[in-house]
Amino acid sequence: MSDTFNYRARIERDEDDRYVVAFPDFGWGATDGASREEALAEARDLLRELIAVTMREGKDLPKPSYAVGRCPLVVPPVPIALKAALYGAFRETGKSQRGFAHDLGVAESEVRRMLNPDHATKSATIDRALRQLGKLVSVTVGKAA
Repeated sequence: MSDTFNYRARIERDEDDRYVVAFPDFGWGATDGASREEALAEARDLLRELIAVTMREGKDLPKPSYAVGRCPLVVPPVPIALKAALYGAFRETGKSQRGFAHDLGVAESEVRRMLNPDHATKSATIDRALRQLGKLVSVTVGKAA
């Protein structure tokens, strides 16, 4: 499982002089903007959706690659990053949702909600679940680009 869910974005100009952003690690999806800044703001939303769709489809999230050149790093919204961390850690265990619910002392429906990228789950709940899986959440705050 990846320790980060920050992905490199590829930015190109299209024939209409718009900035088009894609995430090569996912292999699909793109967004655009009239300016580089607008395109990167849209890219954050796209990254959230790429992570969510991958989770909904029950697939492994791609490991973020190290990009060469001037590929900007896009940081997803914190709630989806936490959900992705839980999803990845849970998948690594090979446990059933029922077994994980038993370990946490909660109903299986609560585990389904925690693993659902579209359901709002408190960060403390995800933190507790990650700790049960032997993971520790660490927050790093850096300077905004």
